[in-house]
Amino acid sequence: MHSPAEAPISAPALTGWRVPAAVIGGSLLMALSGQILIPFWPVPMTMQVCATFLLAGMAGGRLAAAMVATFLAEAAVGPPVLAGGSSGGAPLVGPTGGYLLGFVVAAFLAGEWIRRRPGGLVATAVPMLAGLAVIYLLGCLWLAQFTGWAAVIPAGVAPFLIGDALKVLLAAAVTVALRRVRRAA
Repeated sequence: MHSPAEAPISAPALTGWRVPAAVIGGSLLMALSGQILIPFWPVPMTMQVCATFLLAGMAGGRLAAAMVATFLAEAAVGPPVLAGGSSGGAPLVGPTGGYLLGFVVAAFLAGEWIRRRPGGLVATAVPMLAGLAVIYLLGCLWLAQFTGWAAVIPAGVAPFLIGDALKVLLAAAVTVALRRVRRAA
């Protein structure tokens, strides 16, 4: 069991208008994190992995997954919320679609793991790294339909692995720091 000060903000702690406000706020964080572009090949690198796991660490699995799913729904209907201001259905069903779906699944799994077993930096980073593996798994399964299996790791994992691992560690450190601030308040 964990103390209430260690627990992430969870859906039951939010009531009334606060739940939809949190979901919209989380989807906006995802949209903003997609606009931080680092030119890279084969696609630009963004901060969406970091945002996904920050939401998971702070909001718990169900609420974080709802935030990320709302972000993807917004992208599907047209606002320019995806990386570089893109939108619409094409990016969701194109080569990066599996990674985008992976954000939802990873937010849920990592967020629930952290909610049930909160702790320090390592206890927070491990579920996030496992979530990153889920993003890569779903992304690679989908990407292979476009590139073939031989190109999946070189195109869809290897170029991003170190950067994404650093983003996960940043999300874990910020999550732990924000929990400490909340505990002190």
